[in-house]
Amino acid sequence: MSAGRASEGAGCVTWWGFSPARDLLSTGPVKYEGDANILIVGSGDPRHILKTIAGLQEKQSVYIWVIENSMEVVARQLLLLYLALIPQKNMGLNEKTEVFLEVFGNSEIRSKTGETIRLAASQLSLSVTESLEEASHACLNTTLLKFRERDELDRIFKLWTRNLTPSSLSPISMSKAWDYRLRQHLGMRYDSKHGCFDWDLTMKMHEKGGRLIEKQQYHQWRERGLAFEMREGVYQTTNPSLLSSREFIQRGNKVSVRGYWGDIVSSPYLSFGIESDDKGLLKTQNGIHTKTAQDVSFANVQRLFQSLSSRRGCPTTTLPHTDSETTLVDTKSVPIKDLMDLRGISVIFLPLDSLQKLHEKQKYSRSFNTIYFSASCAHRLEPTLRQIAAPDAVLVVELAKYILDLNKEQEEGFSHKVTSMALEAGFEPWNEGTGGDAHVVFTQQTKGK
Repeated sequence: MSAGRASEGAGCVTWWGFSPARDLLSTGPVKYEGDANILIVGSGDPRHILKTIAGLQEKQSVYIWVIENSMEVVARQLLLLYLALIPQKNMGLNEKTEVFLEVFGNSEIRSKTGETIRLAASQLSLSVTESLEEASHACLNTTLLKFRERDELDRIFKLWTRNLTPSSLSPISMSKAWDYRLRQHLGMRYDSKHGCFDWDLTMKMHEKGGRLIEKQQYHQWRERGLAFEMREGVYQTTNPSLLSSREFIQRGNKVSVRGYWGDIVSSPYLSFGIESDDKGLLKTQNGIHTKTAQDVSFANVQRLFQSLSSRRGCPTTTLPHTDSETTLVDTKSVPIKDLMDLRGISVIFLPLDSLQKLHEKQKYSRSFNTIYFSASCAHRLEPTLRQIAAPDAVLVVELAKYILDLNKEQEEGFSHKVTSMALEAGFEPWNEGTGGDAHVVFTQQTKGK
């Protein structure tokens, strides 16, 4: 009996990470107090960026350099950072948190959220085409991308804008695209999909530590792609930031198919919803968590946004919040230059193929204090890292713990391979602590080894 394609569950595009957010300057033996450089490879979302910024001292500065696998992921990273930086005078804190999570983890969104994406995309399109030498915002710096990459970003943003214009119907039905992925993944198990969902949740996710992920919410996400449904509303507008193109071979020819090609098993709850510094969110009653992964995601993201506002010295009070959607003010009034200015924080996007070229440029020599690799990019970990790593650098690699389609042997094999590649690059495991069992932390090898 065909069981479908288990390896397809994680997808070929990393829209969100397979691990919780980490403060990358505190994940290791050194707590940085001065300025720092961080290289992030393939994280798929800005969770580590936001968490790291939240942990900074007021006068501390950090440059965060980002390399991704595709321009679709870069475009989405820019969109999520844009939303995070909207001032509270334009969007209340509660509303911003809801919109961010809706865009982050929902295949389909409310029409009002679609309008927010459309307006944001128009601003981002202007940013990548007009800011050729100097970034229009330090946290949305695309000036080092190649011209063809910026042209591709502009094309993506304009595609979002066209698809979300009120008079336009999206040429892609997200519900059909999602169902296609489900059928492709489950094969003959599709007719008993709810049993498959239960097994993945209780026998895999919960056993690995994701007990905050509640059955009803997980089932809804697995079936429809809706992870965060926090308001009464109609969720039927395609979220264009979760669409991408994938090439298939048909009759000997390459055919590009646009659809949903991301994760359909592990869930977007992993990034913000399964851990919290607020232990009150982790309380249990009769062995059952009183809060869900959605609740914890909302609280964690809202706290991160409060930290952003606090860093720039502006008040953290929110606009009056009601159950209506009136807290969202006209997003047209937020051009890139009017987003929150996070003093001393820069996020710079590097070309897709730049990782193996950084060691050739003097400006990157011995410069990165922390280097992060996602599980999907761990294979790109090479010995040239030692030439761009600062003397006290920490290497953090995401493990395959929450890639649910892998069995225990495959998961352990992945971990051993990562350790082997890190050793070859001049790093050794940090045995005095860990980044949590979803990550492994390495420090530079002691001289003489």
